[in-house]
Amino acid sequence: MSHSKTPNKLINSTSPYLKQHAYNPVQWHPWGNEALRKAKDEDKPIIISIGYSACHWCHVMERESFENDEIARAMNEGFVCIKVDREERPDVDQIYMEAIQTMGLNGGWPLNVFALPDQKPFYGGTYFQPKQWLHILNSVQQAFHEKRNELENSAAAFARALVVTDTEKYGLADHGFSANIEALSQMTFSMKDHFDRREGGLNKAPKFPNPSIWKFLLTANSIVKDTEIHDQIMLTLMKMADGGIYDQVGGGFARYSVDGRWFAPHFEKMLYDNGQLISLYSMAFQVSKEERYKEVVYDTIEFVRRELTSPEYGFYSALDADSEGEEGNFYVWTNEELEHVLGDDADLIKRYYQTSVDGNWERGLNILHIKQTLADFAKSNGLDIDGFKSTLRIAKSKLLVQRKNRIRPELDDKILTGWNALMMKGLIDAYHAFGEPSFMDLAQKNASFIQGNLMKNGSLLRTFSKASDEIHGYLDDYAFTIDAFLSLYQATFQRNWLELAMELSEYTIKHFYDPGEELFFYTDDRSEQLIARKKEIFDNVIPASNSAMAQNLFLLGNLLERESYLEISENMISKIATMIKNDPQYLTNWGTLYAFRAQPSAEVAIVGEDYLSFSHELQKHFIPNKVISADDQSGDLPLLKDRVATEGKTTVYVCFNKSCKLPVHSVNEALQQLQERN
Repeated sequence: MSHSKTPNKLINSTSPYLKQHAYNPVQWHPWGNEALRKAKDEDKPIIISIGYSACHWCHVMERESFENDEIARAMNEGFVCIKVDREERPDVDQIYMEAIQTMGLNGGWPLNVFALPDQKPFYGGTYFQPKQWLHILNSVQQAFHEKRNELENSAAAFARALVVTDTEKYGLADHGFSANIEALSQMTFSMKDHFDRREGGLNKAPKFPNPSIWKFLLTANSIVKDTEIHDQIMLTLMKMADGGIYDQVGGGFARYSVDGRWFAPHFEKMLYDNGQLISLYSMAFQVSKEERYKEVVYDTIEFVRRELTSPEYGFYSALDADSEGEEGNFYVWTNEELEHVLGDDADLIKRYYQTSVDGNWERGLNILHIKQTLADFAKSNGLDIDGFKSTLRIAKSKLLVQRKNRIRPELDDKILTGWNALMMKGLIDAYHAFGEPSFMDLAQKNASFIQGNLMKNGSLLRTFSKASDEIHGYLDDYAFTIDAFLSLYQATFQRNWLELAMELSEYTIKHFYDPGEELFFYTDDRSEQLIARKKEIFDNVIPASNSAMAQNLFLLGNLLERESYLEISENMISKIATMIKNDPQYLTNWGTLYAFRAQPSAEVAIVGEDYLSFSHELQKHFIPNKVISADDQSGDLPLLKDRVATEGKTTVYVCFNKSCKLPVHSVNEALQQLQERN
């Protein structure tokens, strides 16, 4: 293993992942004009190596290959080597990931791609062992010098495949659109084929939380009312909360579990997962009033506040899986440690968390997880439930204190705009469910941080950085920020958040929208021009930026009575509707919008001096398909125009498709009207 005494070109990067490679003997460059020009000037092939800070196998390949002097020599002499943080430059990652898949290879990270000096890819793969990597370096060099024509021909073919439009690729067509409850019911029914009915989630391993799947099913089930769907959602959320994927001591979720039981996590914790899961558990609490969900939300927000919040109230991106060179070291326990920390309560707490003397995982270590509800455990052990709750609370705080003495996992302190917006939205959803003022306080501080540091002349930056090299925001940054600001307006009714959501929407339509395909590009038209300009359609662990944007325009269009927004949203979902109906599993955020369209949307106006308390009370309930405007006097927003507080009392107007019910003076009456939307 070798570390260069003099750093390479990554030393001034804003990304912790790139900085981790700054002392590799490989002469890495960040993605940019300097490296791309060098490849052309020296006529060398390019190695584009893409990863992220919480990626376990990225670190392994660095240790084995990029710190190896012989391998570094081969890379430096024959190639221009570029390192990319996929979270900072998802536009670059998208292109080369698609190229690898077009070559018939499996994608993943680390992603290592070979390209000609003009950036066109011709070969690649994911993790390579050192011998294998060295062999590939030599083979590529040989081919570049002896079979250049063949490489150029195949690179040209891959480049052509990258610029095929989504309309052509997926056969997107507007078949005339009208959502209906029957089709929605069919979509939820087809999801049942994928359920793991014993352990929750979908019937595959590794198991990812995939919040947008369960949010779609919660939303759809508020209409189709299928007990099987309801039970599967609740089973999934409870199993995740009880599993090792959830940090039983400190709160917060890991990215996925490697098994099918939510037991052994891949221990990295990502901001985007936790933001979305806070939203999901808050919504599920509104439906079920399950106390365990409340506990999960409070503890996860406390984890984010404690470990992922910057002094300026931005949120950091991730915590690594490894510490002290071992995966999960920060989170797992030996039997001896548990005995030592917990004292007289050790036997009881160990039973509750399913640990064993020899360890329930590897290396004699224990992952804390739960098999019985707190009430069932207390009953089967002859314990008073309140007494056991108190014992458990004390035990968790002791374990948390003990854990503070350990070497912490690496923190990826990048502050990404879109991920911050997902967390802000989670905080607002939690505020609606629980009415906890500190959640709203943190959401507003984060919103002010985004406005002050990540907005510039009506547009967004991708990352918060004091360095000069700014990255333009991508479509997901805009879509999630618009959603968060729109939600913040509907929680506080402070007009500036609505105005910012409108301003960003206008910018997005102007600079990202493709009127030909009636979808949005992932990159701004002012961004660096890469070899292809992509669109993001399929929902994954993070919803697709196009589906999020389609939802935004639908909600904003209803709130502002802006027909142009509603038209763009309708054109977007019209293109995708056939695919959603055929296989909703990878289009679940689109499915949520479909659910909104399957029933009349509620437009709620509240006027009068108690408008805030009325709104809080109303929003404690799970009513996904609604927009709200409120003020203490009739305002100039469309929903508030000519609305007055009748009889001198705070008044609620509930409307569907611009047709209003009689004004009412209590939240219960308004809720009754909202139930009658069909």
